[in-house]
Amino acid sequence: MKWALVVGASGDIGEKIACDLAAAGWSLYLHANIGIEKVNKLIEKLSLEYQKQDFLRVQADFNNLMQVEDIVKQLFALDALIFAQGTTHYGLFSQSTYANTAEIMQMQVLNPLRLIQLLENKLIKNSYGRIIFLGSVYGGSGSAMEVAYSTAKGALSAFARAYSKEVASLGITVNVIAPGAVDTKMNSLFSNDQKAEIDEQIPMGRFAAPDEISYWVKAVLDEHAKYLTGQTIYVTGGWLK
Repeated sequence: MKWALVVGASGDIGEKIACDLAAAGWSLYLHANIGIEKVNKLIEKLSLEYQKQDFLRVQADFNNLMQVEDIVKQLFALDALIFAQGTTHYGLFSQSTYANTAEIMQMQVLNPLRLIQLLENKLIKNSYGRIIFLGSVYGGSGSAMEVAYSTAKGALSAFARAYSKEVASLGITVNVIAPGAVDTKMNSLFSNDQKAEIDEQIPMGRFAAPDEISYWVKAVLDEHAKYLTGQTIYVTGGWLK
């Protein structure tokens, strides 16, 4: 039985990833911080549906390095590490605070990379390890009003390209799934008029559903995807990048 840690399992995409993997036979560590009650309910649901698998909760603040490092003690086996957590701040970069930029970089880049360092030995045990980041089309194209967020997502793609070369011989693959506009709570700040304007820019004419993103995570985890590494896969409906 394979084990995956889904970081950010309380988010719309993270939850769908968890459900897809559970249906595919994975046992899961499901992470959240302020959304831990949602994860508790998800664990109850999955435990009833898939009684031969295990579902364990992990709570940690990804802006707190000590809490992130403590995750290692809670994992006894690991085959896949999936980072689906995220946050953003809207506004001109010249008017943003250092604290906002630091929060984005720590949560989405610095502390995830530290966790990977600590978990590398677990991931190499079965010569199968998978590391997947949820990036963003903005990591490739950049976005005004979300400069720090775009920078963080671009850094994940750069990390995947570099680190994948170090661990390829160990059987670990490192990839980024980079969505475009997705119909999630994170994008609920957009008004209906703003969403309609974005829809017009997307060749597919609409926001993606969360399961259209989680599909690609499951695909990269497939045994037959072991030759794919160091890549950023843009799932954007033809928009931007």
